[in-house]
Amino acid sequence: MEIVRLGQGVDKTGRLDDGALARTFEAAERFAKLMRIHDVERSRMVATAATRDAENSDVFVRGIVDRIGVKPEVITGAMEAELGYRGALSAGRGWAAPAMTVDIGGGSTEFVLGRGPEIESVISVPMGCVRMTERHLRHDPPSITEIEAVREDVVGLLDRVSETIDFGSVETLVGLAGSVTTLTAEALHLDSYQPQYIDGAQIAVGDVLKAVDFMVTAPRDVRLARGYMHPGRVDVIGGGAIVWSEIIKRVASEVAARGGRLDRVVTSERDILDGIALTA
Repeated sequence: MEIVRLGQGVDKTGRLDDGALARTFEAAERFAKLMRIHDVERSRMVATAATRDAENSDVFVRGIVDRIGVKPEVITGAMEAELGYRGALSAGRGWAAPAMTVDIGGGSTEFVLGRGPEIESVISVPMGCVRMTERHLRHDPPSITEIEAVREDVVGLLDRVSETIDFGSVETLVGLAGSVTTLTAEALHLDSYQPQYIDGAQIAVGDVLKAVDFMVTAPRDVRLARGYMHPGRVDVIGGGAIVWSEIIKRVASEVAARGGRLDRVVTSERDILDGIALTA
């Protein structure tokens, strides 16, 4: 997996950064070569929050068409959410319903509440690990003031989500994508990234919050020394960790207000990539 961080700076400038585009096009050229080597007959490319938000997304689209020969589908936040949900559901684990998937990306986070294949509600909000890091976290480790700024931002966005998603009804909370899987690796005390243990893991809420505290307070070199840490994620994992912790606390609180308990959260390696493939 390559992390090119296409959304670098988009929150501030509203444009795709030249350096980010260059990294993305270089990766696309490598993938195009692999596709030729393996005689790929069918391909699909989907673009998400960074491309949705950027005023110069046409530069990205043309560059990908020139290199791969496929026009990227710039999908809506709702479609991104549904693809993530469908991908996670494909694992066939039979979660207690209603289940809510949360897909924390770089620029946005998608929420879907559903019962098996039936989706009840869906929303995407501009709340991702890259966006929160660039917007608020200036130091490493971040200051208490910076951490609180992220929390306040996230809490405000969760108020908006709660107008669409009934948090208190959630029976199973499922986290998708790199911020969540990395936190799960820390909670499981893995010495390398081992998806066979991460996928489907049910982690106690307290253990997740301990992992969050580590990611937010440990210096960069300490985080990077963790064997499971992807180098492309080490600088933004703090932002993603705070997002996940606030979501967990909000859902647990609203479930408890109705007399229920949310003791554990589920991690899924199956995500939007699986959803994209399944619906191609």
